[in-house]
Amino acid sequence: MIQIPSDLNPGLVPLAFLLGNWEGAGVFDFPGEEKCNFGQEVVFSHDGRDFLEYTSHTWVLDADGKKVRPLESESGYWRIDKDRKVEIVMVRDQGVVEVWYGELADQKPQIDLATDAVARTAASGPYSGGKRLYGYVKSDLMWVGEKATPDVELRPYMSAQLKKVVTPEEVAEMARNLPDMPDDGIAFFR
Repeated sequence: MIQIPSDLNPGLVPLAFLLGNWEGAGVFDFPGEEKCNFGQEVVFSHDGRDFLEYTSHTWVLDADGKKVRPLESESGYWRIDKDRKVEIVMVRDQGVVEVWYGELADQKPQIDLATDAVARTAASGPYSGGKRLYGYVKSDLMWVGEKATPDVELRPYMSAQLKKVVTPEEVAEMARNLPDMPDDGIAFFR
């Protein structure tokens, strides 16, 4: 269920499906790099201003699903205008800063993005741009990322399926909003 916080900036309501803490796993595969499964934690939050704050941490998983080492981290700010155009400024731990532009699909929680500008430090690896698709599907946040370098054409390289993590505060709020239940609890299911 998508909840819209009362203190969310009204212009961000179309992005409310992103809000929260998300965890899950995915696959990383790019030429010249080790193919692996990865775990991911993503947080979309807000403070009442006209943007969502975004952080993502990924790590390599072993065959048993245990953390092996960090893979990628990124953070940024997401905005949307009245015409459903999305813009993102993102910083990655590899020494890359990106400006992304895209659009929220009509009638569904799906965002299609492409890089507009990429700046790299001398220490970063080769990277010339990317595309991403985010979607809210059956209460999960799913995404796929494409990447290009001077030597590799744009191609999918990461994708993940994330589940929303419910915080203790959210559980308490849900409990406060439950309807009165019958004394025996069984009648609730009839």
